[in-house]
Amino acid sequence: MPGCTVFLGPSCDLETARAILPDAAFRPPAARGDIALAAADGASVIVLIDGVFLQDCAVGHREVLGVLRSGVIVVGASSMGALRAAELDAFGMVGVGEVYRRYRSGELESDDEVALVYDPESGYALSEPLVNVRATIEAAVGDGAIAPADADAVLAAAQSLYFPERTWPAILRRAAVPDAVREGLARRPPVDLKRADAVAALEYARGLQA
Repeated sequence: MPGCTVFLGPSCDLETARAILPDAAFRPPAARGDIALAAADGASVIVLIDGVFLQDCAVGHREVLGVLRSGVIVVGASSMGALRAAELDAFGMVGVGEVYRRYRSGELESDDEVALVYDPESGYALSEPLVNVRATIEAAVGDGAIAPADADAVLAAAQSLYFPERTWPAILRRAAVPDAVREGLARRPPVDLKRADAVAALEYARGLQA
C-alpha cells in the first residue's frame, strides 16, 4: 500500500507481513520520534505493532496525537501498538485485536504483559510475552487439559519472572504444579496472540485500500 508504514519486530515475521501488505514500507520497532518521522516522510497510514521498551525512549502519546491531528491514520495492535491504541482510541487511533481489547477493558494494565527480548538481526523472540502465556493457559483450561488452580500457579510463576527471563522452560520449572501438568504444557503448542493481532492489523490496513 503506497503511503503505508508499518513498525514491526518480533510480533510477526516479515515474510508474512509483506504478503499481506506488499507495497508497505516496513521499519523496525518504533522508538520516540519514529511515528512523526514516518508521517513527515509521507505516510498516510501508520501501523504501529512493535515498539522499543528498554532499548530507547518509547513512542510518546503527544507524538501520536500530533500525527493524528495531521490527518494520518494510525492503527495499533499486538504490542506497543495495542498499548497506545487503548490509551488514544478516544482521540482517533484505531485499535485492532485481542491484546488491544484487553488493555482497553482494563483486563491488562502493565507494559510487562507484552514486553519481550528478541534478536535484533533475525527478529526472533528470545522470551515469552505474558499475554501469550495467558492465552496458552486459557486455552488449556478451556479444553480441560489443566485445572484452573494449576493455571493460576503457572501464571503466577510467569509473573514472578523478569520479562527477559520469561521462557516456557523457566516458567514451568518455577510453577508449583504436578509434573504431569508441566509435561502437558511443555508439549502444547503455545498460543501466539501477538502474532494473530499483528496479522489482523495488517489485514485491516490492507482493507483501507478499498
